[in-house]
Amino acid sequence: MKIGLAGAGLMGHGLGRNLLQHGHELSVMAHKKRGVIEDLVAHGAREVFSLQDLAQGADILLLCLPSSREVEAFVESVSSELKAGQIIVDASTSNPSSCRMLAASLAQMGVGFADAPMAGGPEQALAGQTGVLVGASADIFARIHPMLSCYAKTIAHMGDVGRGASAKLVSNYLVTGMISLIADCFAVARAADVDAGKLYEVMLAGSGNSGALRKMVGPALQGDFDGYKFALANAGKDIGYFVKMAQSLDALSPLAQEIERSFKGALEQGDRQRNVSQLLKGSIG
Repeated sequence: MKIGLAGAGLMGHGLGRNLLQHGHELSVMAHKKRGVIEDLVAHGAREVFSLQDLAQGADILLLCLPSSREVEAFVESVSSELKAGQIIVDASTSNPSSCRMLAASLAQMGVGFADAPMAGGPEQALAGQTGVLVGASADIFARIHPMLSCYAKTIAHMGDVGRGASAKLVSNYLVTGMISLIADCFAVARAADVDAGKLYEVMLAGSGNSGALRKMVGPALQGDFDGYKFALANAGKDIGYFVKMAQSLDALSPLAQEIERSFKGALEQGDRQRNVSQLLKGSIG
């Protein structure tokens, strides 16, 4: 299968490596980190130098981009090169309404669309152990399943276009809520003169144990505040999308609004691209 990968960053790198290992023909285009492209090329990928070249001849265009804005811009940029029968798979965490809009527009050209965001981080992507939540027609889902299985251990077909994105926002609401709560807990622990290391050891034995806790706090206790490689800008975008979705469904809670406010405050205080575990600075160490 010929696949064009747009967004070969932390997550896209792992996807690309697994697609190559499974024998797919992969085309990639330079991202922010040149080393990722060089590694993929060294493992058999073909480097292209324009979005149009990326789209030409691809059976599937796999997008792993920061937000719906970039996804929409990509589709607009390559629209003149798209051919009937091609499929665009959006692996980004996107706005469900944007996914549905793009699917309707692309359908007029005979181009398929699926939203297929992932659960897991760069480590899971590289290991081929992500979870994927898919919004697509039954036909499109069947066609993209062999590709998804290259980098996912769990693939759930959630329903029509937009359902995968909706499910991912619900999942990330839980994650952003935990991140916010963990940062607040250790800020209060510091104020109460509670030993963060001893507290963490006990938390690992209780119901509060989680991937977010381990990624954030364990490394921070060793002086590494980049243990959870999830940019604040992306986390803030995700909770913002969730709030908009919940509001449109008349299901918005005060809790979601508070979590969104906490991330907005953090984003106003420094580098938007810093990792969420940086929220622990001043509370640990």
